[in-house]
Amino acid sequence: MHLFFDRIECAIGPIRIASDGRRLLALDFAGYETRMDALLRKHHGPFARTDADDPNGLSTLLRAYLAGDLAALGQVAVHTGGTPFQREVWAALGEIAPGTTTTYGALAARLGRPKASRAVGMAVGQNPVGIVVPCHRVIGAGAALTGYAGGLERKRWLLEHEGALPRTSAPSRRKRVALAS
Repeated sequence: MHLFFDRIECAIGPIRIASDGRRLLALDFAGYETRMDALLRKHHGPFARTDADDPNGLSTLLRAYLAGDLAALGQVAVHTGGTPFQREVWAALGEIAPGTTTTYGALAARLGRPKASRAVGMAVGQNPVGIVVPCHRVIGAGAALTGYAGGLERKRWLLEHEGALPRTSAPSRRKRVALAS
């Protein structure tokens, strides 16, 4: 498989994306390329790498999101790979609207597995296309910011950027919504 890679500069550090030329296959922060490459190999097999400017317009859409156009991510075609359970969790992540959050427990309940919040959390943590498949919108019980592979400060920035967290508010004032069935 031949993959195209681009680097996007933003307020929370450089982001790397990988595309098959049509769809986004991986997104991670610079410095996490080893993890990104491992997930790509796991989900898509061996690959050859080519640096490319804005493969299929994906970088433009991500830059638009980072500049405030929260709807831009809805135009990004993704292909995640993963197990059927992971794909089910990742699809449910895509249903969490910008500016809202849910908990691991609520996400597990939404999937019809109310006792599987740990398994859901593991699948969320294996999301290969962070930001676009919005794992940052999942928080711990009691509105605690937990479990973001890119670091909690990036998670906080993304949630503030989307309006789910007021920029100067206490954690108890965070907007939280459970996914509808």
